[in-house]
Amino acid sequence: MRKNNHNKKTTGTGDKTDNQYQTRPEESPGYGYAKYSGLGIQMLVIIGAFAYGGYRIDTAARHRIQWVTCILSLAGVFIAIYLVVVSLKKD
Repeated sequence: MRKNNHNKKTTGTGDKTDNQYQTRPEESPGYGYAKYSGLGIQMLVIIGAFAYGGYRIDTAARHRIQWVTCILSLAGVFIAIYLVVVSLKKD
């Protein structure tokens, strides 16, 4: 008679079938999509926060020309691009 091992519980100690389900996160199908959409959201938050901060400063100081909003928005863009480039180089 043959012994039926289909219902055997594995402990994960060297069984070939255990390794087939263990993949690195970089190999999963949605990893790239999640990574790059996360970078886009990060950029939007940084630029939005800097622009909002500049707007609040200009409103409080009652500037006719909103130059602080412009300067901080551009600073936010440069910081966001820098962080994206650094994170892409890391990979």
